[in-house]
Amino acid sequence: MHSILVKDYMDRNPHAILISASVRDVVAFLMKEKVMGAPVIDAENNLVGFVSEQDCIKQMLNDAFYCEDSQSVSAVMTTKVSTVSPETSIVEVAEAMSKGPPKNYPVVAEGKLVGLMSRRLILQALLETNEDCFIHA
Repeated sequence: MHSILVKDYMDRNPHAILISASVRDVVAFLMKEKVMGAPVIDAENNLVGFVSEQDCIKQMLNDAFYCEDSQSVSAVMTTKVSTVSPETSIVEVAEAMSKGPPKNYPVVAEGKLVGLMSRRLILQALLETNEDCFIHA
């Protein structure tokens, strides 16, 4: 298998959420964009966390029950985020994904969010690589 890199398949326009967003805003964003989670960035596009639908459920339930204002995304997001660089091998990411979570890897260069690798994109890369194997066999 020839070397294929994250930069060749990553989503270069990832759905990202600003750290200043409320959990209510995050939920509305995830629903609108039809994604299950998104990287959280600061005003300079530095990756500061990742938030998923699951992260938001308890807070939204609490907000609904007590009729409270929604907390900041920083209250529910994960701050220990597994990331990859644009130069990471697709095979390396596929092997990590095959062992379990996370389902998405933010792609970071010099601390800045530059893309996102999802399971779907990994499968696309592997499928295309696999097709090349059959064409040349």
